[in-house]
Amino acid sequence: MTVPKEMPEKWARAGAPPSWSRKKPSWGTEEERRARANDREYNEKFQYASNCIKTSKYNILTFLPVNLFEQFQEVANTYFLFLLILQLIPQISSLSWFTTIVPLVLVLTITAVKDATDDYFRHKSDNQVNNRQSQVLINGILQQEQWMNVCVGDIIKLENNQFVAADLLLLSSSEPHGLCYIETAELDGETNMKVRQAIPITSELGDISKLAKFDGEVICEPPNNKLDKFSGTLYWKENKFPLSNQNMLLRGCVLRNTEWCFGLVIFAGPDTKLMQNSGRTKFKRTSIDRLMNTLVLWIFGFLVCMGVILAIGNAIWEHEVGTRFQVYLPWDEAVDSAFFSGFLSFWSYIIILNTVVPISLYVSVEVIRLGHSYFINWDKKMFCMKKRTPAEARTTTLNEELGQVEYIFSDKTGTLTQNIMVFNKCSINGRSYGDVFDVLGHKAELGERPEPVDFSFNPLADKKFLFWDPTLLEAVKMGDPHTHEFFRLLSLCHTVMSEEKNEGELYYKAQSPDEGALVTAARNFGFVFRSRTPKTITVHEMGTAITYQLLAILDFNNIRKRMSVIVRNPEGKIRLYCKGADTILLDRLHHSTQELLNTTTDHLNEYAGEGLRTLVLAYKDLDEEYYEEWAGRRLQASLAQDSREDRLASVYEEVESDMMLLGATAIEDKLQQGVPETIALLTLANIKIWVLTGDKQETAVNIGYSCKMLTDDMTEVFIVTGHTVLEVREELRKAREKMMDSSRAVGNGFTYQEKLSSSRLTSVLEAVAGEYALVINGHSLAHALEADMELEFLETACACKAVICCRVTPLQKAQVVELVKKYKKAVTLAIGDGANDVSMIKTAHIGVGISGQEGIQAVLASDYSFSQFKFLQRLLLVHGRWSYLRMCKFLCYFFYKNFAFTMVHFWFGFFCGFSAQTVYDQYFITLYNIVYTSLPVLAMGVFDQDVPEQRSMEYPKLYEPGQLNLLFNKREFFICIAQGIYTSVLMFFIPYGVFAEATRDDGTQLADYQSFAVTVATSLVIVVSVQIGLDTGYWTAINHFFIWGSLAVYFAILFAMHSNGLFDMFPNQFRFVGNAQNTLAQPTVWLTIVLTTVVCIMPVVAFRFLRLNLKPDLSDTVRYTQLVRKKQKAQHRCMRRVGRTGSRRSGYAFSHQEGFGELIMSGKNMRLSSLALSTFTTRSSSSWIESLRRKKSDSASSPSGGAEKPLKG
Repeated sequence: MTVPKEMPEKWARAGAPPSWSRKKPSWGTEEERRARANDREYNEKFQYASNCIKTSKYNILTFLPVNLFEQFQEVANTYFLFLLILQLIPQISSLSWFTTIVPLVLVLTITAVKDATDDYFRHKSDNQVNNRQSQVLINGILQQEQWMNVCVGDIIKLENNQFVAADLLLLSSSEPHGLCYIETAELDGETNMKVRQAIPITSELGDISKLAKFDGEVICEPPNNKLDKFSGTLYWKENKFPLSNQNMLLRGCVLRNTEWCFGLVIFAGPDTKLMQNSGRTKFKRTSIDRLMNTLVLWIFGFLVCMGVILAIGNAIWEHEVGTRFQVYLPWDEAVDSAFFSGFLSFWSYIIILNTVVPISLYVSVEVIRLGHSYFINWDKKMFCMKKRTPAEARTTTLNEELGQVEYIFSDKTGTLTQNIMVFNKCSINGRSYGDVFDVLGHKAELGERPEPVDFSFNPLADKKFLFWDPTLLEAVKMGDPHTHEFFRLLSLCHTVMSEEKNEGELYYKAQSPDEGALVTAARNFGFVFRSRTPKTITVHEMGTAITYQLLAILDFNNIRKRMSVIVRNPEGKIRLYCKGADTILLDRLHHSTQELLNTTTDHLNEYAGEGLRTLVLAYKDLDEEYYEEWAGRRLQASLAQDSREDRLASVYEEVESDMMLLGATAIEDKLQQGVPETIALLTLANIKIWVLTGDKQETAVNIGYSCKMLTDDMTEVFIVTGHTVLEVREELRKAREKMMDSSRAVGNGFTYQEKLSSSRLTSVLEAVAGEYALVINGHSLAHALEADMELEFLETACACKAVICCRVTPLQKAQVVELVKKYKKAVTLAIGDGANDVSMIKTAHIGVGISGQEGIQAVLASDYSFSQFKFLQRLLLVHGRWSYLRMCKFLCYFFYKNFAFTMVHFWFGFFCGFSAQTVYDQYFITLYNIVYTSLPVLAMGVFDQDVPEQRSMEYPKLYEPGQLNLLFNKREFFICIAQGIYTSVLMFFIPYGVFAEATRDDGTQLADYQSFAVTVATSLVIVVSVQIGLDTGYWTAINHFFIWGSLAVYFAILFAMHSNGLFDMFPNQFRFVGNAQNTLAQPTVWLTIVLTTVVCIMPVVAFRFLRLNLKPDLSDTVRYTQLVRKKQKAQHRCMRRVGRTGSRRSGYAFSHQEGFGELIMSGKNMRLSSLALSTFTTRSSSSWIESLRRKKSDSASSPSGGAEKPLKG
């Protein structure tokens, strides 16, 4: 695809890996980067990469050899090339070379054209980017240079809205204090502006003459892919200055709202962080792919066995019989013995019988997967009108695995919730604000509340902001010092950027929705963040503009989980303001705040219990002397060449201690629409959902109840909060014991006499009675994931219906997913919306990204993406289930038709002296898989469905066959093979028996080789066409056209091949002249074809009829209920036409079954249609799945046994 100008390097993230011929420094791997400004001669000594990028793989000369080399690394292609070489040896080949080369060349050509097209667009993108113009300072003059000619150490001038050409150290800009604004959407998907700042010493270098004299040298870290980290030092004028990520402009960013800036090139081309992140993602394969590879090896072994049997037969026949006919049938010159004849016969039969695994299988699988991906992309019911965002299948290789998912790992914020934050409540100096009470003192619900607070006193207030408790505004207006300090902290302690397009119209650009909500709340309550510079923050406090000197920002990260600023107010007083997670901040408070801490903790627990996101606010006064001493140590830590981050963290830790508690904030993040219904439906489909979130425990638990993951009907919710290994192990053990005790109490038949083995324990635990949930904290999870305890944790968690992990880091998310993948034979799916979910998404079998409020990092790393969590039910229960069903039916039919086709040669070998003579003519062998039978099976693989999409959603239990791998496994494979062999036996022996005695209409013998070949070939095409008609569950016009069209094409080609015209032109190639017309004109032949077809198909019809009546599966039952409903509707319409219209009797008189009222009131969220299914489902149809699930649980070793509970009958 072409690359749009406004997004020039999207291919760098998602495309092929870079293939640059990078020259390394002579001393080996680069350990540090040295770049001197305006000194190309010095920098060239290090042989750094140029700024030219190359993502294309081929050129005109290398395309053919390199592409063919890559394609023949595929085992299948190499196998067919080997067969082609064998066919070129006349002593062993009884088939023309084109029977193999035509399909092989077709496949290689299609793949080569696709690769060439992709590479053409890569070349086009490379040229477009490399030939961009940039202004480079050379010999004191700004010159236009192409990007590819930019070198490390060059100084570049950027202008507003230009893309950054390389990774630059910002030297100066048109903005005061060396500030500039950038957009990083190409790097991390975030569209909000970010600020970068030049170091003070270079910020004055705005003049060309000064920049031309600049000869500073940068020593920094070597090239790496960490977008948010940079560590370096600038040496200039015998001083050194620390450099951080705040001083860097990375390639792929766009300069915004800044007239110009100058930057020094540090990393170029392939060394830039953008290109370092463009490596190939891990290739994911489906379980069906892995099974197919195993089956193909088995088939190859079977092929070798058949070749050996027939070779032995040839050797015996030549020794016993063939030697008597040497006069009439002499051996070839190279053959000197019966043994050698058998050896050559072996290779001949390998060639003839190779069609049991045709090359068209692999092409057809890819075409079907591509079709399924387009269905996902085109699904209007997964299109978000609000964001104008469609669902997108970003890979074509995993579609059928969507129908086999057993575990879903979900982020909470932005995935289950909207990630649109609203300031809801707060606690200030021990008083809680946000609740509204009526005259009786009862808490008013949302619908009963009066008008929201009036902020008209504040001309800069955000009109969209709503707050319901007027007492907070009253406290602000009355000048309460604690309330003022509370909102002052919110207006100062952040990294928000303010933009004022018109007077009084403020627009905040926040890195996170939480931060934006807090600054907006402070704005409405009279503390308006107005603007910032690198050294100041201006706030309008109750209408008065106050400028604070910004001394330091102690930024947030996932380890610190807090952020602080140190400011000096106009009176000269220095104060540190801090906000962060309660688990971190409460331990850093001064002991004198203990009483306030207890009250605030109660408020925090109350807020978290309502599902609100909480932060704690604190401050600390610093004296001038201490600050100067601390700032010196901070500078030393920032200049350190090694362990810089650890040293800075230690310095930050020191100052962020003994703080005074101010209060806490509570932000509401509402559930997305349809989340409870989606989770309930997926739970009914026997999918277990684990929520992995960074939020605190109470918030996560409350969201769990809101989205119906946790219910009041659960037997027990286990909460693991241990701080040591022993505590965590003990809590997990108690949870397992409680589950076992409840199982014994209800008489499940388990006896717990002595310590059970781990495999037995797993199967027992997963069959426990009752529904359980597990909630575990991040510090407890860290112990639970240790090698000696991970199995205990997994056993406990897998026995629970729902699992919630709180306060987890991105790494822990990936570790939990990896744990289930490692020990469970189950397909996992991870879904998230932010950068902290990327590792989890990449680790799971299937990764789903939600395009939400946190940029598109998760989407870029995902296999599938959409905009709302509720679309997951349609992705799995409709598209996933259908894809699995279609692929399984396709594979079953494909192996059947090819064994039926190929095994005829095997039986014929016993009647032709094992001479490797083929039954069919060579053109039929060539066209069978690529013309006669290819399109009907493709149509079934792309369009087939067992039940309509509405029924797939109504009956989630239909999803379970995929989880249990019922539709295509080794057993089903052998059934298909057996049916194919059975068909081949009848296909050969029925015509053989008939032809032995049959005569033509004129009395001459019918039994000749050519007539036999036409009869068997025609029978085969008709039988496999009828069989695919039986296998097709959903008929479309395309199915009809392909099936009947393929039959028509067969007869058209057959008569053309046997025509006089082709014989006259190519007498050596088309020797069956007139045979088709003569053979198919005989009634005996048609009777033989009909008899063969009936005998081949009738057992299949009979078996399916009996199974449908005696042991129907769930989809059969659903189809039956659908037919019943249609008939009832038709009868109801007829009755309405002829019945009386005057009766007003209640219809309840005819209801003989108990209603569903109690169930609906219980809140179990079970679909009515799913329950009604029990009316039509026989006891046996559910018990066979139940018994299979028990077998799976019992046979699997701990803890890789089945993770699901038995179906309830």
